[in-house]
Amino acid sequence: MTTPVNLFDLFLHFLTLSLLAIGGGITTVPEMHRYLVDKTGWLTDTSFTASIALAQAAPGPNILFVAVLGYNVAGLPGAAASMAGMMLPSSVLTLTATRWARNNREHISLRAFSAGMTPLTLGLVIATGWLLAQPFLKVEAHRWGTLALIAVTVMLVLKTRLGLVWMVLAGGVLGALGLV
Repeated sequence: MTTPVNLFDLFLHFLTLSLLAIGGGITTVPEMHRYLVDKTGWLTDTSFTASIALAQAAPGPNILFVAVLGYNVAGLPGAAASMAGMMLPSSVLTLTATRWARNNREHISLRAFSAGMTPLTLGLVIATGWLLAQPFLKVEAHRWGTLALIAVTVMLVLKTRLGLVWMVLAGGVLGALGLV
């Protein structure tokens, strides 16, 4: 079921997600998927995944995938609504919080909060990766290649200091060659 595009609803949803984006905007991808694909039907599963892959492969800030999603929903107004919603509250909150944290960096509660956010952020990143892998895992021809690519990527991240950009590039080349 596809509902008509409402730019204000798009803006408000991304505004809310901005405040939940602990560890970066990419950690809210599962909720973006639920809203844009499952709830509103504004994007298909394939176009959602392709939008994120395209934005992640392009040079520039990681958050550009939000603009690509918004653009695919409603053109330039959709890109503006989604980016404004994502950037406005988090920018104001970040500016305020960093100024406060700089002045209070020795408080035990602040150090405990920072330590507690690490596993949460890691879990959100893993959930995002799993969601983005789902369309490829459903296709028999890509399943084992995708699982192998995930395993190799995890091993490289844990065992080497290889830059992530090289792993993204390698994944893109393997995909272009049809191996994944």
